[in-house]
This record gives sequence, C-alpha cells and structure tokens, in this order.
Amino acid sequence: MALAAAARGSDDSGAMVGSLINRVLFQPDPSVGVPPPGVEERWLRTADGVRLHAWCVWGGDDAPTLIWSHGNGVNIAGRADVLRQLAARGLNVVAYDYRGYGKSSGRPTEEGVYLDAAAAYDDARGRGVSAQRVIAFGESLGGAVSIALAATHPCAGVAVVSTFTSLRDIARAHVGPLALFAGEGFNSVERVRGLAVPIFIAHGDQDEIVPYELGKRLFAEARPPKRFLPVRGAHHNDVFAAADLLDAIAVFARRATTRRSDGAGMP
Repeated sequence: MALAAAARGSDDSGAMVGSLINRVLFQPDPSVGVPPPGVEERWLRTADGVRLHAWCVWGGDDAPTLIWSHGNGVNIAGRADVLRQLAARGLNVVAYDYRGYGKSSGRPTEEGVYLDAAAAYDDARGRGVSAQRVIAFGESLGGAVSIALAATHPCAGVAVVSTFTSLRDIARAHVGPLALFAGEGFNSVERVRGLAVPIFIAHGDQDEIVPYELGKRLFAEARPPKRFLPVRGAHHNDVFAAADLLDAIAVFARRATTRRSDGAGMP
C-alpha cells in the first residue's frame, strides 16, 4: 500500500487525500506469463460476468484447499514460488487475480473483489471440494477479502497474513486525522467478530506498511479458536520468506479441516 506516498503527494485538502487513498488502494499489475511447471491455469466467471484468471496447484483430493486472495500491488505471478511451496506442504491452492489484475478483465472495486473471491470459492466447490476442506487465505488487502469471504460462505477456517482492521485504520497510520476521508471500506474488524471458524493471523513485527499493532488488534477481536504468529524481523513485503510461516499455515489448514470433519478441537 502506498498510503504514505499518497499523503506526501497531496496538499492539505481532505478531499484530495481521500481521493488519493482510494486511488492507491488498488495497484493492478498486468504482467503474468505462463504458469510454472506443475501449476494449472484456470479461467473463472464472477456473478456479474467478469472473467478472471487463476493458477491452481493440487496436492490431493483430501488436502485442505486454500482460496488465496493476494495483496493490492501484486498478482498471482508474483507469488509463484510461494504457491509451489504451499503445494509442497500438501495443500491445494486456488490463486486468482482480482478484476483488472494480470489477465483478469474489469476494474477493481471493493464490492468487485468480494465477487472475485466468491467466484474462486464457487469454482473449487464446483470441482468437488467440500466447504469443510476450504481455507479462506489472504495477504494484506487479500486478508480483508478473505475475511469477507468467510463471513458469507461456509469454510473450515481463515488464515491471513499482514492484514489490517479496516481501511480507515490503515489510512490513519499514514495520514493521521485525514483518514476520516478514507471511508468505511474493508471493515475486517467488524466481520471477524462474527466468524465462528478457526482463524490464524500472522504479521511481521517490522511491517512498515500495515502496522504490527493492527494485526494484533484484529486477533484480539477474533473469536476463539484462534492463533497469532508474530514473524520476527519480517517486513510487509518479505514475510513469506519465513519458512516457519509457511509451515504454520499448513499445520493450521490441516488442523482446521480435521476439526470440521471430526469435531476435534484446535490446539
């Protein structure tokens, strides 16, 4: 997110800052090549008719399936290595690009990206994945999208990395009182209070974009069972370099899906 840059590039007009915040919220990257070896290419269709591009890896029919919503300034190609590392840990992953990102058509909006996540979810369900095997998984902005998906679609759990409580809170961290003009969008802190599935929240303790304390606050508002993982020394853009984070996501996904199928508790 480039909220700090937006603030520096604006004048003192609150309306100007509000406009800039909304403009930098989505930063589509159109550069997507061919899928790496072992990665399947898919095309999805949203409820409002937008065509989305997705990459998928399949670890097995009974494996947990992550519906992966990425951050605001990347696309699926930028996470190819992480995609394969998650697959190597025995997970199915459906990684899709929001409308306007990569090869996906359309233009991103808050309501639009919620429809995009639902399309990825529906595609997985249509291919035989039960709701009890689905984990809504997202990073940064995608964490907010994943929480919204879990609030409206049955799933086994939610795993989010480097995400925030609300758009206004992240704006406040960068532009102070002018965050009033950011609106009420992506209000994850309200949605997370109503989730009745296990949730895993990880955050780099050196995150310079989404403050660590916002991740802690989101965790505090979530209902148990829940787990918070501080990623020591990690910034916003290098958090997935931590192998223990990927291991923890895989462990959480397996435990959450087992809990949903046999009633076992989450440690």
